[in-house]
Amino acid sequence: MLCIMLPLASLGPLEAQTPTAEAPSAERDAVEFNLREGTPNIFDKLSHGNPVKIAYLGGSITAQEGWRVQSRAWLKRQFPETGIEEINAAIGGTGSDLGVFRIQSDVLDHKPDLLFVEFAVNDAKALPERIRKAVEGIVRKTWRELPGCDIVFVYTITLDDIETLKSGKVQRSAGVMEEVADHYGIPSVHFGIEVARLEREGKLVMKSADGEMTRVSGSELDAAADLPTNAQGQIVFSKDGVHPYPETGHRLYTRALVNALSALRKTEAPPQLHTLKPALVKENWETARQISLTPGLLEGPAAQADQAKGVGKEFLHRVSSLWKLEPGAVLRFKFKGTKAALYDLLGPDGCMLEITVDEKARKITRFDGYCTYYRLGILNIADNLPDSVHEVTLKVLDESPDKTGILFERNRDDLLKHPEKYNRLNWYAGAILVVGEIVE
Repeated sequence: MLCIMLPLASLGPLEAQTPTAEAPSAERDAVEFNLREGTPNIFDKLSHGNPVKIAYLGGSITAQEGWRVQSRAWLKRQFPETGIEEINAAIGGTGSDLGVFRIQSDVLDHKPDLLFVEFAVNDAKALPERIRKAVEGIVRKTWRELPGCDIVFVYTITLDDIETLKSGKVQRSAGVMEEVADHYGIPSVHFGIEVARLEREGKLVMKSADGEMTRVSGSELDAAADLPTNAQGQIVFSKDGVHPYPETGHRLYTRALVNALSALRKTEAPPQLHTLKPALVKENWETARQISLTPGLLEGPAAQADQAKGVGKEFLHRVSSLWKLEPGAVLRFKFKGTKAALYDLLGPDGCMLEITVDEKARKITRFDGYCTYYRLGILNIADNLPDSVHEVTLKVLDESPDKTGILFERNRDDLLKHPEKYNRLNWYAGAILVVGEIVE
């Protein structure tokens, strides 16, 4: 084990009567990368000219044309005779709790040789136990199906993480993921170590509108090149403190990854299949499943989205099914397991739902401050349930949320200009997500 030390959108689940006790998470030192048991397979395939597939599972930072594009370009320069295919499995605003359910369709079905997992930012407010269950589920699902696939965890940052990093520690979400990485010997790379050092030295500002979000190409992909600076001679990391500019923040991220990949390449470990150790968390979400909706599960006014237009055209490449449910429509299902959720859309015509689990009902609003547009989301229905059969009913209500009050102030002007977008009440249900299995 080699460590390189450098200075420095979801509704809460219905809990069971006796929720799982929250295990404490120890603080972790800020480490740029940890090789652990390495990546024994990917560099052997690359060096022998075998075509490879690299999957990027994460949120909006990975979805940007940044470190994902730049790292693949760097690998291509190192192995110019090798075909390197990208599997872009990044969805903005989503964390590991959705990643573990969609990894089968978005990643594993495409047979990757290397998987990068990036959820530290979007898991920032998640409970440590939830992160452990989801991230361990991602690892176990991957190696049970594809034992030859190497995995690397990468940790991105926001402005809120800088002070923690400057104190020599990593943010909580990354620290929890490091527990899983330790247990399975998975290499990890923290993208924020050099960022925090530069910020502490006054050479970088984390947030400033004095920059442009540009698509990187050509020489700009050279991670070793000097970074552009502002009039004060400082590197401008991002516009919003979260999403790096491709030509600055993302290139710092790429530098960190290149450092780690270069070290991993030098380990020269013989190719070998990864084996699953006993689970770190017995209740991990290895059995997470995504189940398409069928007409037999629905009652009332419900129709499949048209894949040729509207939300169907925009999102059906991501979800296995997509239905529009109007007020009065009902979705019912039974499952045996410990957790249930829905993969759905949030948007301007969002509505209110009544959710009933084992005869216990509650109302929720499926509309938030960002809902000037449609985006994928996860609706948590129930968690930490006994591993037995549970009945779930979701009904679309004929009552509107206070959309003006819920929208962020900066977004209310869109409602005033386009009221027709917000007057309708619909729920777009994508797929059932369960830890367990659907039963008749």
